[in-house]
Amino acid sequence: MIEREITPCLVGLHPFVTVTGPRQSGKTTLCRAAFPHLDYVNMEAPDQREFAASDPRGFLARLGEGAILDEIQRVPDLLSYLQVLADEAKRNRLFVLTGSEQFRLSDAMSQSLAGRTALL
Repeated sequence: MIEREITPCLVGLHPFVTVTGPRQSGKTTLCRAAFPHLDYVNMEAPDQREFAASDPRGFLARLGEGAILDEIQRVPDLLSYLQVLADEAKRNRLFVLTGSEQFRLSDAMSQSLAGRTALL
């Protein structure tokens, strides 16, 4: 893996860390290496996306202490549920979010996770 200058910034003072960038730029590899203890869920997988969309509370409860949620822009409504988790848990690094479609993801973040995520 290529050493990334952004790696130390991943551990911050927010309940969430969001990593955006173009496809195939190493977002997933970076996050999985920086947070090996977190479960990984790819929202490109139709079954995962359907579960998250149809039962967001059940989906998040299954993840327990947190996870890397890859391509989160595929389930934008999940961000509102993550906001509630952040407000209730009052601790950092519950979830690491990645996304490729920057405009769509940025809009969703500003609506739901403003002040709760570090956007890298």
